[in-house]
Amino acid sequence: MKSILMPYVAVVLFFIVGCENSKREADEVKRDYIQYVDPLIGSGYHGHVFVGANLPFGAVQLGVTNVTDGWDWCSGYHISDSTIVGYAHTHLSGTGIGDKGDILFMPYVGKLSGYNRRDYLTTYKPENQTARAGYYSVVDERYGVKTELTATTRVGFHKYPYPKDEMPKLLINLKQGIGWDRAVESVVEQRGSKRIEGYRLSKGWAEDDRVYFVAEFSKNIKEFLWIDSSMVACITFEDGVNLEAAVAISGVNIEGASKNFDAEARGVSFGTASAKAQKEWNNFLSRIDIQSDDLARLRTFYTSLYHSAFYPSIFNDVDGKYRGANGEIYSSNEDIYTQFSLWDTYRAAHPLYTLIVPERVPSMINSMLNIYDQQGKLPIWHLSGNETNCMTGVSSVQVVGDAIMKGFEGIDYERAYAAMAAYAELDERGLKEIRELGFYPADSDVESVARALEYCISDAAVARVAEKLGKNSDAAKFKERSKGYKRYFDKSDNFMKGVLSNGMFRKPFDPAYSTHRGDDFCEGNSWQYTWMVPHDYQGLFELMGGVEEAERRLDLTYATPYVPSKDASPDISGMMGQVAHGNEPSHATPYAYAAMGRADKTARTVRHIMDSLYFDKPEGISGNEDMGQMSAWYILNAMGFYQPDPSSAQFVFGSPLFEEVTLMLPNKKVLKIICENYDSQNIYIESATINDKPLSGEISYSQIMEGGELRFKMRK
Repeated sequence: MKSILMPYVAVVLFFIVGCENSKREADEVKRDYIQYVDPLIGSGYHGHVFVGANLPFGAVQLGVTNVTDGWDWCSGYHISDSTIVGYAHTHLSGTGIGDKGDILFMPYVGKLSGYNRRDYLTTYKPENQTARAGYYSVVDERYGVKTELTATTRVGFHKYPYPKDEMPKLLINLKQGIGWDRAVESVVEQRGSKRIEGYRLSKGWAEDDRVYFVAEFSKNIKEFLWIDSSMVACITFEDGVNLEAAVAISGVNIEGASKNFDAEARGVSFGTASAKAQKEWNNFLSRIDIQSDDLARLRTFYTSLYHSAFYPSIFNDVDGKYRGANGEIYSSNEDIYTQFSLWDTYRAAHPLYTLIVPERVPSMINSMLNIYDQQGKLPIWHLSGNETNCMTGVSSVQVVGDAIMKGFEGIDYERAYAAMAAYAELDERGLKEIRELGFYPADSDVESVARALEYCISDAAVARVAEKLGKNSDAAKFKERSKGYKRYFDKSDNFMKGVLSNGMFRKPFDPAYSTHRGDDFCEGNSWQYTWMVPHDYQGLFELMGGVEEAERRLDLTYATPYVPSKDASPDISGMMGQVAHGNEPSHATPYAYAAMGRADKTARTVRHIMDSLYFDKPEGISGNEDMGQMSAWYILNAMGFYQPDPSSAQFVFGSPLFEEVTLMLPNKKVLKIICENYDSQNIYIESATINDKPLSGEISYSQIMEGGELRFKMRK
């Protein structure tokens, strides 16, 4: 009976929670949180963040695109650049691979010498650029056009004040996107005096990316020219200074884009859309209220909160239709999401979503389950409906498991468990070898240890859910599988190592060695991966010879200088000895100390990370933002806790950064986090209580969501 009722229940719950959330956001937010957001934080160094206009989890990311291609331009923008080739409606944020950059608009005047990006590019001065949550503007130097951008969920809004006495013109470039992305087919057609329609089908990181669009302008089109060989449209408008445009996108078809336009842009001016975007961002940011006199920390925190809400992004049209992972068109009664950077986001971003946007979590999980139905496995790294199979592991397993362990409604638990358990039966990415041999041979593929350790974390999630659902034999099987990390641990020197087909550890061995996509680890070395067992720290400590020896080894890991190998991944960044906070495998490592009973060392380490590796400058993120993961780590730790074991529903205490934090919860509940004896020198937690009840080093998800007062007593 449960399987029959669940779809109906999911729809009802989605409606109720959605309405409740809308009601809460309709309440007036009296504080201006946007003032603390600087979208340029993370646009320098290797942060790779998106800079432009969007809404929380919106389908549109409308922003500036530089001409430069390269690793530091994966989002299309880097603070070191000063070129503009247009304003695209889709971007990624913080990835290590470039893609998207769909439907590129470029306002211009005069006559162009060519239609390639380097022919018509312009430049800008930093002082002529303005970026804030939901809004971006810049004045270009070549054409003298001030571009203003804002967005709704599925529509990008443009405003172009052209120079006086110049004929307003617009180039639409559909040929080249960002990074690997290239169009394979594109069309733009005029449909009336002020309307154009078209599509862009491209191939890149996403093998089959489809973006359809409808655009309407505030002025009549005087001349329309489609240059097929260059995949470019050039439009001349009637005389006048100010031109506004609204562009709706869809992954389904032009009809879907048209419906999105009618729902979100019909009769809406740029000013109205911009004001609404500011309000929506302020409502979202108000979900965590920080009281502090430290402006730099406020800017770092709220910009992190802003960055955490870019992805996953809405993928369905307003009528519920969306393109599935198999290319078929489906219809849904709840929002569908895409852009799942799961190898990154399972560690902090998804646990954060369960706290700050719990109303979205069931739809995120159901989106993953739909992907399972459509492609035969849970998503690995899903991009615009495409499985990229990027990175190691099948990390959606623990994300789905986490939602179940936290008791989220609106999810069919039996369906979800079947999808989770099925991952272990795949015949790819080393899973067949693990079933048949008990380990993943290092001489059969690269990254064998990294993949195997990720699978152990997934297995722990499956075991927990199986136990919760009363599937005791499955629980025992997967719990045993979760201990498979022990096969890669060499007790002779206490390091994780590749195991060859003959059962022997790989030799020669250097724990500091790393070569990008060419060794037994993934974007890391053995020093870092030896600690990536957050689901069974005690088992790891036993392998090392006990807690005392494990502590000595972890101290050594933080103290041993990192000297990068010749071909080491640039993702290994944000270094503290051999620990790389700029990359995800090290994100739980400080909490190994807490598992040893050394909460003081966890506090000291996470406080050092927050104080030195996050700051309010363009270089203020120490590695790829990775679709919100780096920022989510900071947000959780700044509140004083973190979930190192990703499916445990338990948050471990670190070192709270602020004197007072208020977390807004569903049903008008709040959790107020108070730090007694607050002082910059008092970074250690002496004691903690929840509603006057003592806590011992951690707090459960259910305790947080009940609200009340979490009180930390701090000491030097």
